[in-house]
Amino acid sequence: MSDTRNKALQFAHENQGKFLTELEELIRIPSVSTDANRKEDMNRTAEWLASKMRQIGMNNVGIYPTGGHPAVFGERIVAPQVPTVLVYGHYDVQPPDPVELWQSPPFEPSQKGDNLYARGASDMKGQVIASLAAVESILKQGSLPVNIKFIIEGEEEIGSPNLGSFIASHQDLLSCDVALNPDTGMISATIPTITYGLRGLAYFELRVFGPEHDLHSGLFGGIVHNPAQVIAELIAGMHDKNGRVTLPGFYDRVRQLSDEERLELTRLPLSNEEYLRQTGVPELWEGEKGYTPVERLGARPTLEINGLYSGFIDPGSKTVIPAYAMAKISTRLVPNQDPEEVHQALLQYLKENAPSTVRWEVIKMAGGPACLTDPKLPATQALAQALETVFEAKPVYKLEGGSVPVTTTMEDLLGVKSVLTGFGLPDDNIHAPNEKLHLPTFYKGIDTLIHFFYNMQNIS
Repeated sequence: MSDTRNKALQFAHENQGKFLTELEELIRIPSVSTDANRKEDMNRTAEWLASKMRQIGMNNVGIYPTGGHPAVFGERIVAPQVPTVLVYGHYDVQPPDPVELWQSPPFEPSQKGDNLYARGASDMKGQVIASLAAVESILKQGSLPVNIKFIIEGEEEIGSPNLGSFIASHQDLLSCDVALNPDTGMISATIPTITYGLRGLAYFELRVFGPEHDLHSGLFGGIVHNPAQVIAELIAGMHDKNGRVTLPGFYDRVRQLSDEERLELTRLPLSNEEYLRQTGVPELWEGEKGYTPVERLGARPTLEINGLYSGFIDPGSKTVIPAYAMAKISTRLVPNQDPEEVHQALLQYLKENAPSTVRWEVIKMAGGPACLTDPKLPATQALAQALETVFEAKPVYKLEGGSVPVTTTMEDLLGVKSVLTGFGLPDDNIHAPNEKLHLPTFYKGIDTLIHFFYNMQNIS
């Protein structure tokens, strides 16, 4: 191991407290991209990141406007003959709701034992700080072993609606040999993990309209079709008794798992008991019959109801037939499925099943195809070596159930593959109250990325 690599690791170990303080500063800015009232906070977060990039020695740092929230860029080019790694991240976070379920204020970091609790601690401000900390640790020893660029966007949690156009108009700025995306996660704190596939996403809002205004349920019940009842019946019909999605043609393009992949997935140390522990449910749902829980989580498409609203929902009672009902519906897609085809399938389902007693509309809110990479890519192997060095265990390869649309966008527009990893844990409660980051894994993540950048200098 080179002397500079050892010194970089030593710097990272000696400055863990500093890195934690910086993470806490970043977390305190409530960068909720979906909240129109947080625009100034989004700008403040971008400015914080740009300042941090300049501080550690990145060049050409800039805050770039988009059609929505800004993106932050910085680079350090050391030589044309060495590989260029583009590090992706996002600084926006999910809303903290329901706030009353948090055990500590969502935007005031609270450390309990080995965990740091706050919104964005794991997803993904912790991963962004780990990446910056790794680069800083190397730069403190002199030159980088590879060229490094950062692109940190502010709209991932709302589907990255403006990232594609930004990348398309800045292809020279973002040109690279490989993208590093630390927005996935680990199976456990002791099992390093590389993700080789991500599901895509198609997200919708369904609105069902009945009367012009709320009606007295005693005077009109029985003759006016209740939109809440209609939407409940429509949603219930979106799965059959075997757990399969009933949208027309939903499975027509679904990529089937090979026997080799199914065998590899059986080797993942994920049990039903572990899922029960993570979720707190009394029993797992069988879901789509014929597939194991691990297969259903990453290799099969799903349809979920993410939110429901209708009528009177405050404490107490009020007897009304609501004027409308709304549901948020997401589908997680596997390779070969097309988000727009799923959109058309949902419209067809509603045309065939919605009664004429109501009006309805569908708003397409976000979408992106699935991503599948080759685990044998040289850059992926460089990461595998780094993980094994730090965690003293060979990494496992998994299909991730979540979606990171930027991976396919970069492949389409920049012609590069992404290396997918991350140092969050399954029980980090991302997108939920009491989100947390396991700090020992966070620190190991910094070490891993230091090794990864040094390993990359040997990739031709």
